[in-house]
Amino acid sequence: MIRHLIPWFILMLVSSTVISDVANANEAPSREQVVEQRMSMYVQYQDHIIPWYYLAAIDQYERNIQSVRPDIPKRESTVAIQFSKEYWSGALNPQQDDTSPFSIEYFGGLGLDGNGDGIASRDDDEDVMFTMANFLSKFGPTEEDFKLALYDYYQSEQVVKQILTITKMYKHYDTIDLDIHVFPVPVRGYNYSYRGTWGANRGWGGRRIHEGTDIFAGYSTPVVSTSYGVVEVMGWNEFGGWRVGVRDNHNTYHYYAHLAYFNKDLKVGDIVEPGMLLGGVGSSGYGKEGTSGKFPPHLHYGMYKFNGRTEWAFDPYPSLVQWEKFARQQKKK
Repeated sequence: MIRHLIPWFILMLVSSTVISDVANANEAPSREQVVEQRMSMYVQYQDHIIPWYYLAAIDQYERNIQSVRPDIPKRESTVAIQFSKEYWSGALNPQQDDTSPFSIEYFGGLGLDGNGDGIASRDDDEDVMFTMANFLSKFGPTEEDFKLALYDYYQSEQVVKQILTITKMYKHYDTIDLDIHVFPVPVRGYNYSYRGTWGANRGWGGRRIHEGTDIFAGYSTPVVSTSYGVVEVMGWNEFGGWRVGVRDNHNTYHYYAHLAYFNKDLKVGDIVEPGMLLGGVGSSGYGKEGTSGKFPPHLHYGMYKFNGRTEWAFDPYPSLVQWEKFARQQKKK
């Protein structure tokens, strides 16, 4: 019997290629790949009535709340949108995991077959996206129609407002890749100092804790937006003095307080981006409008997370340390 011997170097080449392919298959996708995958899905299911950024904003909102709500299962897929079994299959459907488009429709469920495989599955991204796009399209093409659809689905004005904020940013920048952050004051050219003071006691206005990080700096030191977002609040607050509140695409509210002045070109509803001037460091606050000078000038920076039901403060110090480090590294390049 004649044996056909394969040269050792060819075997090694084939083996290394197979191993490399397996390794690549097991590697987590890069951030750029994730963005590309999501954008591809949104664009695939948009139409003249439902633009991609409507679908993207809902998907991002769902992803946001899944990351902070233990009572909501996390959908490990390209698409984060998930329908309840009752909503998908129909409240009176005896088969709550039904995937038949015909029986789902019979029982008044929303679930649809989005890829033509004859199955309407809550676990299939294409079916989910097609179902959401179809639901939204029933209300009409205008932004007001979109608001009505969101309220019909979520039954919460606060949720509608958050999704509209995300929509506004995605539409404006024509991308979902808006995750860059910067330190809220310039890391060079100005003197500043800060440390972790989360939870420290505060006495003015009643006993309370310090919900943020104080960054001490000279009067009028520029205060810039740490993120992409939409200006939600501007004006006087008796605790924070002159302050600006910015809502980002991750359901996070960024609070900039004790300012000396505002950027005169900024107003509520404006879109901001990392590094955009919001105002200057001051010592305003703790009293009626115009009160100032009761404490050294500093920026009080706070972060608050909305989970679809409530909003709470969390410690911004770890994020500030990371953003400052990144900014200093960029300056060296």
